[in-house]
Amino acid sequence: MTVTALPAMLPALPEMFLAVAGMGLLVYGVFTHRGGAQPLTSWGTVVAFVVAAVLVVTHSGADGQATAFYGQFATGLLPQFAKLLILLGAALAVWMSIGYMRAYGGDRFEFPILVLFATIGMLMMVSANDLIALYMGIELQSLALYVIASIRRDSLKSTEAGLKYFVLGAVSSGMLLYGCSLIYGFAGSTQFQALAEVLGKGEPALGLIVGMVFLIAGLAFKISAVPFHMWTPDVYEGAPTPVTALFAVAPKVAAVCLILRTMMGPFGGVTDQWQQVITLIAVASMVLGAIAAIQQTNLKRLMAYSSIGHMGYALVGVAAGNAAGAKGVLIYMAIYLFMNIGTFAVILSMRKEGRYVENISDLAGLNKSHPMMALAMLIFMFSMAGIPPLAGFFSKWYVFLAAIDAGLYGLAVIGVLASVVGAFYYIRIIKVMYFDDSDQALDSGMSADMRVIMGATAVVTLLFFIIPAPVVDLAGLAAETLFIK
Repeated sequence: MTVTALPAMLPALPEMFLAVAGMGLLVYGVFTHRGGAQPLTSWGTVVAFVVAAVLVVTHSGADGQATAFYGQFATGLLPQFAKLLILLGAALAVWMSIGYMRAYGGDRFEFPILVLFATIGMLMMVSANDLIALYMGIELQSLALYVIASIRRDSLKSTEAGLKYFVLGAVSSGMLLYGCSLIYGFAGSTQFQALAEVLGKGEPALGLIVGMVFLIAGLAFKISAVPFHMWTPDVYEGAPTPVTALFAVAPKVAAVCLILRTMMGPFGGVTDQWQQVITLIAVASMVLGAIAAIQQTNLKRLMAYSSIGHMGYALVGVAAGNAAGAKGVLIYMAIYLFMNIGTFAVILSMRKEGRYVENISDLAGLNKSHPMMALAMLIFMFSMAGIPPLAGFFSKWYVFLAAIDAGLYGLAVIGVLASVVGAFYYIRIIKVMYFDDSDQALDSGMSADMRVIMGATAVVTLLFFIIPAPVVDLAGLAAETLFIK
């Protein structure tokens, strides 16, 4: 590598830094694993994420024109916005995992390092400017996530979760690759810019449209959208709770932003061809997420169906196919991250006789034994249900408004109705906490880490309406870069 080549690689500096940090932490963990390396590697990973976030802001090309690696890697406001959310979600998930892994995971120093490598894949996904780079980012993320889903080798549920995720993930990767091969065969290129030029010349070939549908199917699996959702409830329930918290936020942000960039970037000229597919997936996800969660008794399974529904709401903004829709999606994912991290902080604080519990019935009487935890959970549940003036209301407001502006009135109506139905199981949790009595209350005391995370996310969720400008304005600027030709 020549010295003159270094400036051209600066847009990818956050990813390169994390790769070097990951290898350094891995070497450290291998040589010190007998001395309890897991907490140190976890904090080292969190620090690495903070440094990477600084590098994202300072070396990612805010004008949207910075590229690297012969145009296969691109940065700009939208990737910056998504990367900051991904790094925040991953850092909080690792932070929350420290106490849990100490209690149940033993000296598994590999866990935070695997999260770090998965995060590199997520950052690569949102900066991918080529179908090959897109696939590399997805697989780097997925291979690490397959392992951490089954990180508790002494747990049958955890092992089963990892196996199910791996098998179904392999199927989705095959569908995605098949779609990419069809697109390349009919368009003659895998570069996003070249694809946009080919698709802008007239009616696309049927084979290219079929390839695009397979590509959408592969990406829909990554956000657990219907009908590619079947892995989600089992993996959410079987994986260790900190892993589930990670799955619920960072990979979803990466995949949704990738869908946004792909559909409104290279395929932006054929919106009428993919809009109906995205609309169908969005409707199915919203409806299933609203109905299937009603009968759940396990909090993590309920959160799995909740995430399916939320991904349907996010896809409403994608289906709109305009700048308002893209803006709504970015705002939605930012708010979604805080609501979910806070909820999983509550779940990780649920213990009886030193044993972690995760059933809805275990929350009975929480208002009496842990009033502040109950208040935080109430905020998160009302927000997910879309009750104003909490943040979750505004996230749905922006995507539904974008759908109406795009003339998708039916989609917006279905979304509102699904949100009303879904509010039932969120309010049921509040009813259990405040009105049901428990024979055995949760253990007293809560770690300082959980207090900080739970309190901070609750404050953001509750008071978002007071100062929404930083998120809303940045999301608007990032969305506009998709439509600047």
